[in-house]
Amino acid sequence: MGDEKVGPIRRALAEDHRRIEALCERGLESDETWIAFRSALLRHIGIEEKIVMPALRAHGIDPDPVKQIRLDHSAFAGLVTPPPSADRIQALLGLLEVHDPLEEGPDGMYTLADERLPEAELADVLARIASAPEPPLAAPYRGERAFPAIERLLEAAYAPRRAALEAAADPRLTPPRAR
Repeated sequence: MGDEKVGPIRRALAEDHRRIEALCERGLESDETWIAFRSALLRHIGIEEKIVMPALRAHGIDPDPVKQIRLDHSAFAGLVTPPPSADRIQALLGLLEVHDPLEEGPDGMYTLADERLPEAELADVLARIASAPEPPLAAPYRGERAFPAIERLLEAAYAPRRAALEAAADPRLTPPRAR
């Protein structure tokens, strides 16, 4: 996050990103670790979709990357539907790498919230973030039908960034496989 001033929403949610990434990296260690990762990731998505984005919209703030953030969130949700695999862990980590800057970068959604929400709203958003519950989790889906849907979600998340990744000769150009 460099030397720039970091506001409380950006600090809290960027720290949550690091916690989620650490759990993801350990996702194959045990069922408990995978469950903790799924729960943390889905809670975090819920915070953004149900608390941060609506607060911004209520004040006429519509961050440019919201559409991409939502595409990524859909892909994340799909990737955690089946049980973990090494390929899915790599797909999750790769998507997190290109996703997180949209939210925690200096022009990201968290910075907009910190800088543009009124003081009282900022305090309310922080309180709601702190008290956001863990979501109920369904058992992992073990059917093969999930994989084509997950591949479509990954393709949808990567398609809008393809030109930028090509221009930068970025190895993340091709969406990772979900199997």
